[in-house]
Amino acid sequence: MTHKILVVEDEPKLAQLLTDYLTSSGYECHHIDNGDEVEGWVKAHQPDVILLDIMLPGKDGLSLCRDIRVFSSIPIIMVTARVEEIDRLIGLEMGADDYICKPFSPREVVARVKAILRRQSLMAEPNAAEAQEAILALDPHSMRATHQGRHVELTQVEFQLLSVLYQSPGRIFTREQIMQRIYGDHRIVSDRTIDSHIKKLRRKIEQLIPNTLLIQSVYGAGYRFDLPA
Repeated sequence: MTHKILVVEDEPKLAQLLTDYLTSSGYECHHIDNGDEVEGWVKAHQPDVILLDIMLPGKDGLSLCRDIRVFSSIPIIMVTARVEEIDRLIGLEMGADDYICKPFSPREVVARVKAILRRQSLMAEPNAAEAQEAILALDPHSMRATHQGRHVELTQVEFQLLSVLYQSPGRIFTREQIMQRIYGDHRIVSDRTIDSHIKKLRRKIEQLIPNTLLIQSVYGAGYRFDLPA
């Protein structure tokens, strides 16, 4: 099956570059350069991934992302020249699956698209949950993570943090979103505290599954749990 990619970009040269690279990688591409045309096309054609620029004529990308999420869970990669962290966080809060900032390599965009489609394919399989548990199983009673009969003990915070990411593989969680989910008393916690817990978690998972990075860092945004290929 040929996957359909919608490129929403108002810079003609960049749009052409992206569509050329994606087409050469075997994808079917459609280009739209005005935000007002996007929702109708998405509803009619159901693309597999949307590359969505933030700054557009007509409706802007953030508004489009929010409105598309009302009727569709199609993966959305936000594309923008606005590199401030607040823009990244707002994009993720609106429901974006990934974020890439200009200038970028078209090969990187293709790699991000491939990664999202691979995750979608894995999670769509009938035995997806079993496949995930075969890689890493979590026991909330003992707060252990287990792989192939071997396990590591986790602290309560480590287990809660891992559970948040594990339950939504492929989804990016900002540090703020993670803090809201693991600290029920709404205590003040710094970003560095979350980063420290992530480092400890990675070391413990490395004991079970060497050379496999399940918790991915997304620069300037947060973290996600990725199933290995």
